[in-house]
Amino acid sequence: MGQARPSELELQVLGVLWDRGPSPVREILEAMPDGKDRAYTTILSVLQVLEKKGLVRHTRLGQANVYHPKHKRGQVLGPMMKDLLRNAFGGSPARALQSLLDGADVRPGDLEEIRKVIAQAESDLKPEEGAV
Repeated sequence: MGQARPSELELQVLGVLWDRGPSPVREILEAMPDGKDRAYTTILSVLQVLEKKGLVRHTRLGQANVYHPKHKRGQVLGPMMKDLLRNAFGGSPARALQSLLDGADVRPGDLEEIRKVIAQAESDLKPEEGAV
């Protein structure tokens, strides 16, 4: 990918775009996950920086700009997660997951979803039948 890494606020804006799809500034502002009171111009400035970093683009719809993510979530977060895993957890996914669970408010259903992800990872690791 090669772009500069997004800041925490930029990641929140990207998260809104990944979750909601292309959106104008006002809708992004209203959907910000941290619930902080921010000015329209703050979100607009963040989007302009993200555009310069090559992480979003915009199209015109009437008088509003609609912002679109240029990359999928995994393309942006994958390299960041790999670095965090290596640097903070010595490369151990189990230690990273334990830290995440210790610091998170686990909701009903979260652990079942995690089990499904682990089961999928296990099946992806199994050698194909008939392979030598």
